[in-house]
Amino acid sequence: MIDKIAWLHLHEGRVLSTRSRGKDRYYLPGGKREAGETDAQTLVREIREELTVTLDADSLVHVGTFTAPAHGHPAGVLVQMTCYAARYTGHLQPAAEIEEVVWLTYQHRPLVSAVDQLIFDWLRKQGQLAE
Repeated sequence: MIDKIAWLHLHEGRVLSTRSRGKDRYYLPGGKREAGETDAQTLVREIREELTVTLDADSLVHVGTFTAPAHGHPAGVLVQMTCYAARYTGHLQPAAEIEEVVWLTYQHRPLVSAVDQLIFDWLRKQGQLAE
């Protein structure tokens, strides 16, 4: 099981997503926890590294946890994505391994990883993700 923490950020019916260099899928921004880190510490660090913005740790709200087959891994490997919403300060821009920052709607569902597809489905049912 791959344990990942993700930032679920919506604006006008679109969800913030990223694509790393050399990857063929978009992913919600975030990443894996380092030893001893809390979810909040992981997310604040990853988002600062990937998108050059600072999340307000006090504003973090757990949105949901989703599990699906891990993209690009052998069959049977799962990823568990724990998603949080949070306010941020700064200007969103790609950094570190991130090549592209995009705003996606439900029509872009085929372009995201399996776990993100579950999240897109859930957001659509909640009426939060535009078609």
